Amino acid sequence: MASEMSLGEHLDELRVRVIHVVIAVIAITIFCMTFDLRPAEYAGLQLAYPYPDPVHNVSARIMLYMQDTLLPENVTLVQIAPGQAFFAQIYVSILAGIIGSMPIIVKEIAGFVSPAINANARKSIARMTAPAVALFVAGIVFSYLVVVPYVLAFLYQFGEAINVVPLFNITDFISFVLQFLLAFGISFELPVLMYGISLTDAISPKLWRDNLRYAVIVLVVFGAIITPDGSGVTMWFVALPMLGLYLVGMFAVENRARKKMATVNT
Repeated sequence: MASEMSLGEHLDELRVRVIHVVIAVIAITIFCMTFDLRPAEYAGLQLAYPYPDPVHNVSARIMLYMQDTLLPENVTLVQIAPGQAFFAQIYVSILAGIIGSMPIIVKEIAGFVSPAINANARKSIARMTAPAVALFVAGIVFSYLVVVPYVLAFLYQFGEAINVVPLFNITDFISFVLQFLLAFGISFELPVLMYGISLTDAISPKLWRDNLRYAVIVLVVFGAIITPDGSGVTMWFVALPMLGLYLVGMFAVENRARKKMATVNT
C-alpha cells in the first residue's frame, strides 16, 4: 500500500516507471529516424514493411505530408543552416515517439497513482487508459486539421499585405506546429485529469460546477496565451473545446458521485 511505502520507495518506483516511458519514446523515435515504410502487396492487401533508410525515413514522410497539408499557398520552406532539416526530423520523430508511447505513458501514470486510491477506484483508473489515449490523439488531430492551418494562413496574411517574400525556416515551422499539437494533445486530457482527481476523494464533486464561471475565465485566458496572434478569434479554437471538455469531465465526476451514493444507500 502507498501508506506503507517510504519516500525512497516511492521515488524508486517513479524512477522505474519514468525509465519505461523513456525507453518506449526513444525506441519509436529511433525507428522513425532510421526506417522507412515501403509499400508491399500480400494476398491482394496493401501492406508496408520497415526498410532501413536514415535519409528517406518515416520522419521525412511525415514532414513532407505536413508541408503539403499545412503550409499556406505560395509559402516555401527553407533551410538556412546545414543541420536544420536533420534536427527538424528529430523533433518530428520525438513527437511520433510520444504519440506512439501514449498507452505506456498513461499506464505508468495510472500504475503510480493507483496505490493512493481505494481498491474499487483502481478499477476505474485502469479503464481510463483508452479514453486518455483517445483524447490525446483527438487533441492532436483537431489542432492539425483546424487550428494550425487557420493560424498559419491568418498570420501570413500580414506578410502578404506588405509584399514580404513568403519563406518559412524549416526548424521554425516544425517547432511552431509541434508546440500546437502537444499543447492541444495535453489540454484535451482535462476530463481524464478531473475524473482522476475525483477518484482520490480529495475534493468534492460539486467543486467543478461551483467554480464553472472561474473555469471559463481561465480557459479563455489560456486560449489567448497559446494563440498570441491578437485576433481574438483563434483563441476560441482553444477555449471552446476546452470548455466542452470541462463540462464532460464535470458530468463524469458527478455521475460517479451519484452512483457511489446509490451504492452506499443500498
